[in-house]
Amino acid sequence: MLEAQTLRTLYRVSDFVGWQREGTLELNPNFQRRSVWKKGAKSFLIDTIIRGFPVPIIFLRDKKTDLKTLKAKRDVVDGQQRIRTLLSFIDHNLLPDYDPQRDDFEINKTHNKDFGGKRFHQLTIEVRQRILDYQFSVHSFPTDTDDRMILQIFARMNATGVKLNPQELRNAEFFGEFKTSAYELATEQLYRWRDDWEVFTPDGIARMNEVEMASEFMMYIMTGVLEKKTGTIDSFYKQYDASFPDRQEVERRFRTVFDTIEDLLGNGIDRLFKSRTMFFALFAAIYGQQFDAKTSQHGRLKLADLPRLSKDKAVPLTPEIRGKLIKNAAAIRDKQAPENVLKARQSGTTDAINRRTLIGYLVA
Repeated sequence: MLEAQTLRTLYRVSDFVGWQREGTLELNPNFQRRSVWKKGAKSFLIDTIIRGFPVPIIFLRDKKTDLKTLKAKRDVVDGQQRIRTLLSFIDHNLLPDYDPQRDDFEINKTHNKDFGGKRFHQLTIEVRQRILDYQFSVHSFPTDTDDRMILQIFARMNATGVKLNPQELRNAEFFGEFKTSAYELATEQLYRWRDDWEVFTPDGIARMNEVEMASEFMMYIMTGVLEKKTGTIDSFYKQYDASFPDRQEVERRFRTVFDTIEDLLGNGIDRLFKSRTMFFALFAAIYGQQFDAKTSQHGRLKLADLPRLSKDKAVPLTPEIRGKLIKNAAAIRDKQAPENVLKARQSGTTDAINRRTLIGYLVA
């Protein structure tokens, strides 16, 4: 029976730099994927390391000591792209196959405003030291672990995973402006989502459901789009990955509505708006009152042609609006609302017709 044991240890980034300079590190064994990371993903990794946040475990395999140089060797079983990104950022001469089109990048201002647009040699001594001293958690396989064992181990690791949902896939693909904004806004509201309003369970938040809803709210602010479709959300992430001109205004309006919800309804929100369906309708209804929004009738959106948002002040909501929201939401809960409204609520779908029906009824 095949057995494998790993040595668990910590190695600094400087260790990998030293091994690469010595020629004792193999970045591209047969079972590793080639470098495919985009510049945004690379910048995100550097920012993660600067901030001292953890990254996934790196797996190495020890190789037999070179009898001529008397130096120990190892190859990278899992983590090649992380290490390659660091080496190319610190000194591209460390990569014998360096390609500027593929490997050259700088820190993105979206990820770090202080160091955006800078390369390693342009950073302060303190930050460069922080990067070089960053410690990876590393598991090392012994020298007698062959490729078949490695492939079997990673097949088992992948087999026990959960299939990624659409938002988790976006998280893996995009690293730019729209994604960063959506995650910042969703994170800011964590205690409201989870503890105060109980819209999302901890499990739902672990699967990034609140980030997806934050993305939907951003889309609604920008265009009035109501329908939730994976392709539509993806198109916003793609269109506004490199540049998001309305980011500041969208974030301001988003935060304004969330603050208004708490001011009007308190921390508990009763039990009237705890479902995702009703909470979306609540947000859209309040946003429509504060910013005179009109729901979009768009079919296929041409995002590049969207007009910029004006910096309109939010209209203060009256106590009458609060009364309508509570009264009409209670009617939905008690099944006293019109049939089409109850049907829209019960379906739980995210199509535009049902959402428009609920939004309109809440403030009717």
